[in-house]
Amino acid sequence: MHTSTTHTEDEAAMRITTKGQVTIPQEIRERFGLLPHTEVRFQVDGDRVYLEKESQRSTRGSDLVRHLTGRATINMSTDEILALTRGEE
Repeated sequence: MHTSTTHTEDEAAMRITTKGQVTIPQEIRERFGLLPHTEVRFQVDGDRVYLEKESQRSTRGSDLVRHLTGRATINMSTDEILALTRGEE
């Protein structure tokens, strides 16, 4: 894929691939939290197309917590686990 140079801090020109894909510049992805698997919405306004990050009910962190909940193999309280990590007996 060929890309052109960045025009300003808030503007970048990119080329669409034959598969219809566009690379979003890293600075823009980081600024707006566009992580892999982030859903986006395209909005058409006249002859312009806008890309917006889709608001999500869950976040990557909440998905991870939900995935790990109930997977512990040892039945310990939070205080017992913290004591172990601090080297307390």
